[in-house]
Amino acid sequence: MAKTKVGTVVSWYNSSSVLGVFRLTPEDGSKFSSYKAGQYIALRRDDCWLTKKLIGPDKKVQYVPNLDESSNQKRGPVTHSYSISSAPFETLEKGYLEFYVILEMDKKGTPGRLTESMFRISPEGDNKLTYFEKITGVFTLDKMAVGFQNVVLVGTGTGLAPFVSMIKQLNFEAGQGRSDGVKYTLIHANRTYEELDYYQQLLALETSNNIDFKYVPSVSRPTSRDVNDPKIGQSRANNLLRHIFEMPIKEEQDLKDAKAKGEGVCKAQEVLERTVKPVLPQTTSQKELQQRMDPPRTVIVTCGNPWSMEDIKYVADHNHINFEKEDW
Repeated sequence: MAKTKVGTVVSWYNSSSVLGVFRLTPEDGSKFSSYKAGQYIALRRDDCWLTKKLIGPDKKVQYVPNLDESSNQKRGPVTHSYSISSAPFETLEKGYLEFYVILEMDKKGTPGRLTESMFRISPEGDNKLTYFEKITGVFTLDKMAVGFQNVVLVGTGTGLAPFVSMIKQLNFEAGQGRSDGVKYTLIHANRTYEELDYYQQLLALETSNNIDFKYVPSVSRPTSRDVNDPKIGQSRANNLLRHIFEMPIKEEQDLKDAKAKGEGVCKAQEVLERTVKPVLPQTTSQKELQQRMDPPRTVIVTCGNPWSMEDIKYVADHNHINFEKEDW
C-alpha cells in the first residue's frame, strides 16, 4: 500500500453546484511523484458520512447510513481514485495537481460519501486532503493509442479530465520540438455552457496550431445562447458521434428496437421526443470530422458516464474502429 500524505487545496472553482476544479499542493517538504498524462491518484477525506451495504429480500443491494449506538450516522475515512487534469509539465513547473470532480448523487439525491466532504473544502479554511503517494494507471496515450494516426477522445462530464491533461502535455511537448504528427479530435459534452469546464483553454490550444487538434464541445441542454454560438454543438457526446458517422441517434434506435419487440414503444417515443438532436458546431463540418476518423487508422478513447461509454463502444464497433475506455 502506498504511503499517504496530507496536501493543501489552494484553489477551488465551481462551474455549477455539482462541478468543481481544484488544485492540490503536496505535503510540506514533499513533491508529487512523476506521472504520465491520463493517470490517476487516490484521494481521501477523513470526515465522510459512512454507509453500509444491505441486501434486501429481493436480493437488491442498497447502501444505508451506518449508525452508532446513539443512532447517529458515523463519520470516517473514504478513499477514491481521481484522474489528474493537470499536465505533467505543469506539476513539474508549478508543483500542484489539478482535478475536475463532480458531486455524486444517488437516486434519492443523497450526495456521495467522499464528494460530499470534498465539496465542503475551502482554500481559506478546511483545506486539507489526504493523498496516496503513488500515481498510476494505464489510461495513457502510449498504452491506448500507440500506432494510430487518428485519436478521437470522447469525454462526458468530468470524464474530460485525463484528456485535458493529455492535450496540454502534447501541446507543451510540441512547443519543445517533440511532435508525434497524430491528429487528435476531442469531443466533450456536458449539460450547459457554464459546465463546459476548460472550454476557453481548449479553444486556445486548438488555435495555437502546435498540434493537429480539433475541439468539438457540445451541450445537452442548449439555451438560445448556445444555439447562436457557432462554436458550440448540441446533444450528448454519444449521439454527436453517431451523427458524425451518419447513424441514427441512440433514442431512435431504441424506439425501432421497441417496435420490433412490441413492448415499451410509448416510453421509447417519449424519450425520443425529449432528446436534443445532434448539431455540430458551425465551425466544424461533418465531412471534416469523418476525414479525421478513417476507421483503419483511428482509435476512439473514452472516459466518463458508463452508459455513454457503452454506446460509444457500439458506435466504434459498428464502424470497425478500435476502441479503448477508462476502467477503474
